[in-house]
Amino acid sequence: MKNIAAAACLLAFSLSAGAAEVSGVKVDDKASVGGQELVLNGAGMRTRLFIKVYVGALYVPQKSASVQGVTGRNQPRRMTLTLQRDVGADQLLESLRAGLADNNSQAELDAIKPQVNEFATIFKSVGEAKAGQMIVIDYTPADGTKITLDGSVKGTIAGEAFNKALFNTWLGDKPVQESLKKALLGTG
Repeated sequence: MKNIAAAACLLAFSLSAGAAEVSGVKVDDKASVGGQELVLNGAGMRTRLFIKVYVGALYVPQKSASVQGVTGRNQPRRMTLTLQRDVGADQLLESLRAGLADNNSQAELDAIKPQVNEFATIFKSVGEAKAGQMIVIDYTPADGTKITLDGSVKGTIAGEAFNKALFNTWLGDKPVQESLKKALLGTG
């Protein structure tokens, strides 16, 4: 009987070891970006006025509880946003612009203005993203920041500075949501 219970516990652990779950959304424990395997650093729910917006998941080469460990090195990384409700491009862009302004200096923003405009053009071309869809933001030093919606590449934006500024919206001093930042860094 002990052996059966131990086997059942082991089976349950091995089934859950492949993915985490946040608010009913399964989150893979690994991802491949630019040919490099990344591990799930953390995942959490983004809410706005108690409304579920998306489940965010952060992937990096090695787990890190610090922003410096995530964006301080020019290395592949991934952020996934699994939408929990329909979101228009204008809503996403408004949130992005606020997050960029809150977490980057004016000089940093001026330096990446063309890339921010390119990002806005990419999102406007998407229109409205629907609940259940996944936005994937991959970064590799060679290519830059690639935006994908449900497996379809929407565009790529060159440069590490843009990617760091973008990731600051979730991980900076004034993130879009403090509890999400802590979840992404595995500290909350």
